[in-house]
Amino acid sequence: MRIVIALGGNALLHRGERPDAAVQSANIDRVAGAIAALAHEHEVVLTHGNGPQIGLLAMESAADPALSAPYPLDLLGAQTQGMIGSLLVRTLHDALPGHRVAALVTHTLVRADDPAFRHPTKFVGQVYPLDVARSLALERGWQIARDGTGWRRVVASPAPERIVETDTIHELLVGGTLVICAGGGGIPVVADQDCGALSGIEAVVDKDLTAALLAEDLRADFLLILTDVPNVYADFGTPRQRAVLDATPGELRRAGLPAGSMGPKAEAAARFVERTGGLAAIGALDAADAIVHGRSGTLVRPALPA
Repeated sequence: MRIVIALGGNALLHRGERPDAAVQSANIDRVAGAIAALAHEHEVVLTHGNGPQIGLLAMESAADPALSAPYPLDLLGAQTQGMIGSLLVRTLHDALPGHRVAALVTHTLVRADDPAFRHPTKFVGQVYPLDVARSLALERGWQIARDGTGWRRVVASPAPERIVETDTIHELLVGGTLVICAGGGGIPVVADQDCGALSGIEAVVDKDLTAALLAEDLRADFLLILTDVPNVYADFGTPRQRAVLDATPGELRRAGLPAGSMGPKAEAAARFVERTGGLAAIGALDAADAIVHGRSGTLVRPALPA
């Protein structure tokens, strides 16, 4: 079976943890076992989030006196792909002796006129108290929004149109390689209408929507979205909150899921199932193998014919 796995940013950095390299390396060590168990039996393509990491790099870039202007988000996204990809390759190399593992810097084509550029929604960086977040927003020209009990920076998150390196990813996969790609949703680029030349653009693409598009283009059988909760909860945060263990795309969209967290994951799973007739699931990182075998998580399946 061909599986595309989307790792949440929590796989590398849990909420409230210091963003030290040693902390992220230790967290990835725990990721490796879950991924390796699946890679022994299936073809695996691995994507990952980068919200905390790109936010940290943006802070450092903005404060660097050697720069005349901070690095743009597309280049910071490329830096996070290299760093996280390297950590994953090293760890999976040890967990899968004899197995080919490669990380590929990946670009995602978006539309320059996407409405998302007018309404930033993608969380990046750390969680702050409201007073600190407001101060940083004034100082750095950020837009901020509530994330759980705190506040974070939000940036534009245009819809992915195409992953530029899909053919290369497919060739690596067919050759028996576990491919790490499309990190952070891919480096956002736009194409010149006349010559097709690619240019970076200030945004962060949602990694789950990119994973769904990649899974569709690779003709994957299963899209697995791993996060920090065991399953989807309908009416989250209300007295009516309840676990959703099995749903069609339509049922998932009617579950009242938060737009800034579970909503994009649910939409990604729904799109993949609708467009391919395959299966998707959302669940906890440490239950990856159990989720694929139907013993954990939220399974998203095609609707039965009327």
